[in-house]
Amino acid sequence: MNTKTRPQPGVAEVDSPDDERLIERVCAVDVAKASGKVCIRVPHDTITGRRVTKVWDVSATTTAIMALADDLVTARIERVVVESTSDYWRPFVYLFESAGLTTWLVNARDVKQVPGRPKTDRIDAIWLAKLNERGMLRASFVPPVEIRRLRDFTRMRSDLIDERSRHKQRMEKLLEDALIKLSTVASDIFGVSGRAMIEALINGERDPVTLAKLARGRLQIKHRELVEAFTGRFDDHHAELARVLLHQIDTLNEDIGRVTERIEAMITANPAAQHVDTGTGQPGLSVLERLDEIPGVGRHAGHVIIAEIGLNMAQFPTPAHLVSWAKLSPRTIQSGTTNRAGGTGKGNRYLKSVLGEAAASASKTDTFLGERYRRLVKRRGKQKALVAVARSILVVCWHLINNPNTEFVDLGSGYYDARINNDRRTRNLVRQLQALGHTVTIAPTAA
Repeated sequence: MNTKTRPQPGVAEVDSPDDERLIERVCAVDVAKASGKVCIRVPHDTITGRRVTKVWDVSATTTAIMALADDLVTARIERVVVESTSDYWRPFVYLFESAGLTTWLVNARDVKQVPGRPKTDRIDAIWLAKLNERGMLRASFVPPVEIRRLRDFTRMRSDLIDERSRHKQRMEKLLEDALIKLSTVASDIFGVSGRAMIEALINGERDPVTLAKLARGRLQIKHRELVEAFTGRFDDHHAELARVLLHQIDTLNEDIGRVTERIEAMITANPAAQHVDTGTGQPGLSVLERLDEIPGVGRHAGHVIIAEIGLNMAQFPTPAHLVSWAKLSPRTIQSGTTNRAGGTGKGNRYLKSVLGEAAASASKTDTFLGERYRRLVKRRGKQKALVAVARSILVVCWHLINNPNTEFVDLGSGYYDARINNDRRTRNLVRQLQALGHTVTIAPTAA
């Protein structure tokens, strides 16, 4: 006779721990800078249902990690999880993968220890292993080797551009210290005109009229303002410092150019980034060229997008998975009868930065994305409208990368107007006029 009773409504049925265990032989590594705390959990050799836990330290050197990988292969470990602590996880994940182990990188936010327990590396490693064997973890996205190398170059270029911006800000601060107000007249003090004027200052020219005559293009009409801006106290020590800053900026420009050329070469050499029409056998538009057709997305942004999300969308089954990973999708927080919107989260800062720039550029265009921004900004504000446009751009990128036969076609700025329900819009306008105290009579015009 079956003595198991059916659970009553609102009463949870308790399962045994064995029912939740999904993986028999697991390993977890809590990494640090110089070492890692390793924990393996495997079935007992003789006692059925009993688990054996072993914890030990391993040095974070290549030789020690490779020896550990061999031991894990011998122990028939089914899956290894590594906590993503700074960049210390990289040698463990890369060497484990090269040894043929199924390796997951997990976010430290998802594996926090239970509150109230002591916080030690040993307990953290055991907890991580238990979460691993019960299938309660999510693997982070780790791109393949060729994309990781491309990502190193794009991120280096981003850092170089940031460093160049800091040197330009130092130059502007130096001019302000010398009472030179060039930045209030010229939008770019490092353009053709601004650079010529700064060079003249460094070479000893101090006459404001002579400096103002170096203006080119549209800046020539601001001759009087330039004369006033160059009336200052630019001394010899300012010239020495300005020369150092210009040298740094020029050096960074050369480095950025070389890195960009290398990025272009790496993308061109990647077969997955190219496309050959299966019907005609002729080469079609590459991934980078198709991304370049999206309003606001140039080749620079295309480099970053490819480097950050890769060229294989199997990691992101749908566009919703991709925008969720990039933290561009809204979150809903529910507590009782209260529902509120949560923040999007941090996400990949390199990807979000370039998508934000692309959204800001697209918002100024007479395109579908530009009209989408203008419709949203009226009722949601600038920041939320930009995030929505950035999300739309990322969805388009997913389709272009996932299907090489897909090309971008702009829906046009009139896409929304062509789909407006005229009857509903008429009713809304009538209600607004009635709310203002007017009596409205509608008389349709002749066709």
